[in-house]
Amino acid sequence: MYTEFHNKKKFTKIKEHFKLLEDALGAIDYYDTIARDMVANKKIPAEIINYLQAQSREKIQSLNEILAEHEWLLPVNNRIMKIQKKLATADWLNEKDDLKMMDEFYGESIYTIVEFVQDTACKFANMESEVHELRRKLRWLSIYPQVALGSVQLATNNPVPKHLAKYCTPEITSSAFNKMPNVGQAEFVLLLEQNYFYSLSWMIAELGKLKDSGLRVIALKEALQQTGTATDDDAYKRVYQLLGRNQPKLPELLQKAGDICKLYFKEQNLEHLVKGISRLN
Repeated sequence: MYTEFHNKKKFTKIKEHFKLLEDALGAIDYYDTIARDMVANKKIPAEIINYLQAQSREKIQSLNEILAEHEWLLPVNNRIMKIQKKLATADWLNEKDDLKMMDEFYGESIYTIVEFVQDTACKFANMESEVHELRRKLRWLSIYPQVALGSVQLATNNPVPKHLAKYCTPEITSSAFNKMPNVGQAEFVLLLEQNYFYSLSWMIAELGKLKDSGLRVIALKEALQQTGTATDDDAYKRVYQLLGRNQPKLPELLQKAGDICKLYFKEQNLEHLVKGISRLN
């Protein structure tokens, strides 16, 4: 967010450092999570689990190399200390101007997401570059309020619009991720409409379930081909045999993701998310 609107060069450099860590941790989590899931499945051959675990260890080694090369762990003048020095010299905006920037950023982010969906017409063909990428974009909209130190709050709107009721499940409305940090001493806040925020949270959760199921299939296919000589078709067939009848096939998962996205974006829920800046008291 600050890279786009505030001290671009300074924040871009900081973002690049954190992005390396984010990608490295994501790669570890990908293989480690699937390996742990597969250990409990007695149908999965040992060489498949060994491959997934080996990939996890390799990604951990890559993370360690990044930490060393970019001086994250030095006892003195390490990467965190350097970042703190840079942040101390940033041209921080006053509270209201900061919120105006955030309001504008939300608007541009939502426009980008809607454009991304329109380009696919909700006919997804790739779990990683389309479904997973869309979920990443949506998820950031829910992350910003959690790190904004109370500057972003939810505005209630009762009764719940009828078309949003399906998203406002007990699991979503009671989630700790949907409770905003205390406003503290803030004089102004950026308001997001509560029920539309819940619908965003529901979408993130549902796409996450579909994404996890799809990436499990993709990871096992990779493992089968890396430890054998199976063709794509043979590898997918074997994956579904190993995972059992309850495992949806990749085209089904992509179709389901497209269906829920089609309805969600037809309702223009993101366009109603941001209510605007409000002065407290």
